[in-house]
Formats: sequence, structure tokens, C-alpha cells
Amino acid sequence: MLLLGACSTVEKLNPFGPSAPKVKPTELGVIQPTAELKTLWQANVGSAGEFTFSPAVVGDSVYAAARDGTVARFDGGRQIWRIAAGQPISGGVGSDGKLVVVGTPKGEVLAFEAATGRETWKARVSSEVLAAPAVAEGLAIIRSGDSRIFGFDAVDGKRRWVYQRSTPALSLRSNVGVLPAGRVTLAGFPGGKLVAIANNNGAAVWEVTVALPKGATELERVADVTSSPVVSGSMVCAAAFQGRVACFDSNSGNTIWSRDMSSSAGLDIDSRYVYVADDKGAVHALDARSGASIWKQDKLTLRDLSRPVVLGNRVAVADYQGVVHLLRREDGAFAARANTDGSAVRAEPAHLGAGLLVQTAKGGLYALEAR
Repeated sequence: MLLLGACSTVEKLNPFGPSAPKVKPTELGVIQPTAELKTLWQANVGSAGEFTFSPAVVGDSVYAAARDGTVARFDGGRQIWRIAAGQPISGGVGSDGKLVVVGTPKGEVLAFEAATGRETWKARVSSEVLAAPAVAEGLAIIRSGDSRIFGFDAVDGKRRWVYQRSTPALSLRSNVGVLPAGRVTLAGFPGGKLVAIANNNGAAVWEVTVALPKGATELERVADVTSSPVVSGSMVCAAAFQGRVACFDSNSGNTIWSRDMSSSAGLDIDSRYVYVADDKGAVHALDARSGASIWKQDKLTLRDLSRPVVLGNRVAVADYQGVVHLLRREDGAFAARANTDGSAVRAEPAHLGAGLLVQTAKGGLYALEAR
């Protein structure tokens, strides 16, 4: 009985769980638009099923995948190629414009030529691949479901290194990936840690604490970094579920500021503010130098928001009904709104030129531009 009760509580805690919200999300009210979110193009790659798929954007090219094994390339919305991988895929896509990499529920890593879609090599990791791979510095960098990070040679798929660390007894099952940043790759971990991993040998260059687990039970002590960090100049910022939002000096690892705030969706940053979507559905703008609150948009409560993305002097965030909201940078007021196909935007939206690309749970790809 105790085990069953614990499992039930974990499901309620898990922001990535499939169950519907127990409390009704906020209904969208009428807004007075001061801008326009225009759809430049749209396409469909296939359903995500129970997984989360994020597309890779390289210049004008978009690489996307689906649960059934479909992988496709679109240039300016025009399909260049579409292939069947021959097995289910369980995470998003990584690409540097030369190589396209995806992962499977069985821990296989599949690499294809970006120009033609031809398979080039296969590899294997220690468990399912829930996150989008990264391709940088001559490496295909893969995160497995057991929080190990693997570096494979981008040319032949040979394993160069693997990074692993101890994890708490209880953690969230998430689709968080890694972020290449020059000669290191940044990765958040269960227990609230953020680590910079050297691309040449997989060693930890530095480690910082985004959040410290708190509470008397294992459930209360879940404090995982379940979203991608962001880098701005010499500053790196990250957020933790049931934890904090914090910014650090990327050279020394020293904390610049931190704020108690739970976020599983993540954040973005510009020259003035850090924008965070918290787990209650509010979007916050915090001063990038001090962490002080600038504004809060709380009219999207429990709408299961995506990571915010900065678009010039505005901020975009998507929700569980596939609605993309555009907020004003200065005060968080609604500037515009655009509908997609009605299904959730689970993955982090991606920058596409001066605009935005989202992939929905039904497999819709929408390239949007703010005007």
C-alpha cells in the first residue's frame, strides 16, 4: 500500500506526467493585440506519442522526427527528404547541418547525412534516449535516460567518452538534453546540479548547485534541473523543479544571484531580463544583474507552459493547447496570440531566423514570425 501511494504521489509531482491537470487551467480571455504572430509555414512530421520531440534548426533548415521512426528535413517549409528509420524514435533531433542524430527507446543512436537522409552509423547507450542529441565540436553528444552523457565521434560513431555521476534515489523522468557551449557541454542533473563537461575527454570542468534538495521525504527532496540552461556572455543561468532559478559566472562558477522558484519548463535571457515559466503557469521577468522581479504574467495559470523564448522586444511561450502567446518585454502584457493544431507544445520552442519554430504533440511544425 505504501509503494502504491508513493507511486501515485510521484505521478502528481511529475510535471511531465501524462495525466490531465486536477485543477482546471485558466481559460484564455480576449486580448487587445499590439502585434501579430504570423505563420510563415507549417508542415507535419508525425505524432510524438508519449514522448517529447524537439526539432533541430540549422540556418533555414529544420530537422524533425516522430514516434513512428519518421525523420524529415524541411528548408523554408519545403520538404527536402523524409525517411523511415525502421524503428520507433523517442527523443528530438540533433544536427550541425552535416549530421542528423536521433535516439530510440532501446538506447540506439542513429546518425544520418543531413544532405540526403542516408544512414551513416549506429551506436548504443545505456538506456532509452528521451532527449534531443547535440552535434558540436566533432561530436554527437547523447544523454541517456539514466543521466549518463556520451560523446561519440561524429564521423564514425565510435565512443570517445562517457560522463556519469551519482543521482538521488528519486528523480523526475524528463526529456532535458545538453547545451554545447564552446569547448564544454552544459548539462543539468537530478539533485539540482549543473555541470560543464569538457568536449575533448568528458571530464567535469566545473560544477555548480542550482538548487539544494529540501524536505523530510524523498518526494519533497526532488530538485532536478529538467530544462536547458542558457548562456549570455560570461553568465550561465538555469532553473530547477522544486528549487531555484540561479545565474553563475561561467568562468569561476561563482553564484551571481538566485531566487526560490520552481520551474520544469526553463528560461531564456536577453540583455536586460531573465524570463522564467514557473510550474504554476506564471511567466516572470527578472533583472539579469540582480534577479529582482520586474513583472509577472499570471493569466496562464496551469496551462503547462513551454520554455519562454525571446523574440526581439517580446517573449513567446506556448501551452498545452498549442497556443503560442506573445508577451511584451517591458510589462508582460499580451501582445499577440496564435493557434496551432490544438495539441500540446511539450518541447522547447526553437529560434528560426528572427522568428520561432514549435513542434506539437500531433507532429505539427509551425514557423512563426512576430510583427
